[in-house]
Amino acid sequence: MTNFPSESRRRFFKDLGYVSIGFTLFSSCLGEEDQIMAERVPYNDTLPGSMRRENHVNAWLQVLEDGNIRVLSGKVELGQGIRIAIRQVAAEELDMDLDKVEIHLAETGVTPNEGYTGASASIQNSAMSVRYAAATARMELLELASKKLDIKVDELLLYNGRVKVRGSNKYLTFPEILEGVQLEREITTPIQLKKKTEYRYVGKAIPRPDIEKMVQAEATYIQDLRFPDMVHARVVRPTGYESKLVQINASGLKAEVSGVLKIVVLGSFVGVIAQREYQAIKAEKHLKKHTQWTTVAPFPETENLFTRIKKIANKPETIRNEGDFETETIHTQIIKSTYTKPYLMHGSMGPACAIAMFNGEVLQVWSHSQGIYPLRDALASMLEMDLDKIHIISVPGAGCYGHSTADDAATDAALLAIEYPKRHVRVQWSRHDEQSWDPYGPAMIIDLAASLDRNGRINSWKSEVWTDSHSTRPNSDAGTILAARYLEKPFQMKSRGFLAGGHRNADPYYRIPHLMLKAHYYDGPLRVSSLRSLGSFANIFAVESFMDELAEKAGKDPLEFRLEHLDDDRGIAVIKKVMELTASLKSKDGEGIGFAFMRYKNTDAYAAVAAHVSVDKENGKVRVLKLWAAVDVGEVINLDGIINQTEGGMIQAASWTLKEQVTFNPHEVTSTDWITYPILRHSEIPEVEVAIIDRPNEPVSGAGEVPMPPTSAAIANAVYRACGTRVYDLPIRIHKK
Repeated sequence: MTNFPSESRRRFFKDLGYVSIGFTLFSSCLGEEDQIMAERVPYNDTLPGSMRRENHVNAWLQVLEDGNIRVLSGKVELGQGIRIAIRQVAAEELDMDLDKVEIHLAETGVTPNEGYTGASASIQNSAMSVRYAAATARMELLELASKKLDIKVDELLLYNGRVKVRGSNKYLTFPEILEGVQLEREITTPIQLKKKTEYRYVGKAIPRPDIEKMVQAEATYIQDLRFPDMVHARVVRPTGYESKLVQINASGLKAEVSGVLKIVVLGSFVGVIAQREYQAIKAEKHLKKHTQWTTVAPFPETENLFTRIKKIANKPETIRNEGDFETETIHTQIIKSTYTKPYLMHGSMGPACAIAMFNGEVLQVWSHSQGIYPLRDALASMLEMDLDKIHIISVPGAGCYGHSTADDAATDAALLAIEYPKRHVRVQWSRHDEQSWDPYGPAMIIDLAASLDRNGRINSWKSEVWTDSHSTRPNSDAGTILAARYLEKPFQMKSRGFLAGGHRNADPYYRIPHLMLKAHYYDGPLRVSSLRSLGSFANIFAVESFMDELAEKAGKDPLEFRLEHLDDDRGIAVIKKVMELTASLKSKDGEGIGFAFMRYKNTDAYAAVAAHVSVDKENGKVRVLKLWAAVDVGEVINLDGIINQTEGGMIQAASWTLKEQVTFNPHEVTSTDWITYPILRHSEIPEVEVAIIDRPNEPVSGAGEVPMPPTSAAIANAVYRACGTRVYDLPIRIHKK
């Protein structure tokens, strides 16, 4: 691979006269073109958030010299299928054959700056931005062709890279229309969009081409990426978060380990570079034995964690207060329950990896970060470099959703590449470091209290949540990246990150006259950041478990109880769909069926989940036999992708619910491998059935984080029906009760 030029690729394409549009064009017979002129309808609503930075066509699309089209997106592919979904919307609006649409994802200076890929927002932001850019590009191409051909626009037909005069064989290709001129029109409403009843691709279950490569173990991930003459590096980690390097003795290293090229010591950051990967591993182990670090304050004992959280939390903040909870509950019986969730790790299948190369002027980084532009901001701050001197390319990682250690590996590689320039430096984390230094999903406590009226309906509800930050993702604050905290002049985070994610979905999406939500924020002992669905996972586990308790107190069926508290037809529909899916199921002795519902963030997609479980009466072991979900994400772009997202999310949530928990003693994290941090094994994966309710006239919502929270509650409710034990603490261990 050759080095990238210092100027941005976008400027390079502009100089060549390319157009930013973003798909690949297909040829087709002209007779077919006349038959598919789809009707357009005006769009006058708001534009996506991603267009606040980039609102011109050429930021999103390029018409290439051969007539093919390339789409540019700042989002990264995490396994959510964003690449195929964007191809679908782009091909649709430009009336292109799908396999002629090419997607380029996440490269600084080339693709739009769309911040992070997360919060189930890729479809709402990136795919919709591409939709509106493509529709705008279509109109501009027609108008340019109209001038060249001296023909009215309504007498022209645009299809598959050509603009043709109706009723004749006369046409111009996109490159002939442009003649080196950019499509730079500002994207403004109204925008003429294809009528949804005439879609060819959107809403269809179109398979992802990259799945086949994964199954065949082709070189797909950052962990597979290799460059000529590449060198390998490892970082010697401190003994604790606050540890500082006292001394290092490297005198015997080269005698014991061959191939060592350089030892890098920058304050308390210690790295070693070697010719081969195994040499770097051996060198890191040697240096670890010959370094001394300062001791740090101990962690609390695991069993005292939740007691400690309540002691160290700040005074509560009132997030929502409707009606008068305190007055209404004075003379009413209050039902109370407390729920807890432990620290959870991302558990990346492949430990973090990154490659960097510094040519003396430009630092190039290959990373599976979920936010290449924010990562560039953090690196620029740490290194005191100009932004245009740092070039980051996204490469998929064999990893996970959320803020994992990918950015930290990229920071390691950047520091070491600057110290060893003009060679590609590859940093591969170990499994031990991956699980010890992961920015975990925080432990949480949820206290719930509610009262019922004389008709058995909820009259008042109070949620109190104890939570740490739910995002410390990289940004222009260099302290957000791990290695920056150990340099000679260390950086510390200037803020605690995104706290509001902790109370997400803690206020129920039900009709309740008197409702109060309070949040207690604490600064915990372990490093934390964004884990899939943020605080929603713990909050919906609590809320939907409590709904079952309240239904039982009211003497009502748990699903009918939910329905009588809902005014939203879409919420009612997903619950009724799950009722339909499970109507014929009969449970045996020791088995139970549980249900849960949510609307993600109380504003986005809907999901209702059912779980069928068995509980072994001898040893208390819980096994999930089958999961069902009914999901409504509004307009469906790729049906196959939404089903895949839902299935995967439910299985991951089942693993969190039944098995996963970060453990530690006063000195260190102890869950550092798959034995001490067990996850759901392949033989334990339940059957999963997913029904998608397509609403093409509703706005698009993402599906990535929607199935996680209700799955946990559905399993917990099923356990109660199987054995009579209420679940208040995760992971589920029946012997605790």
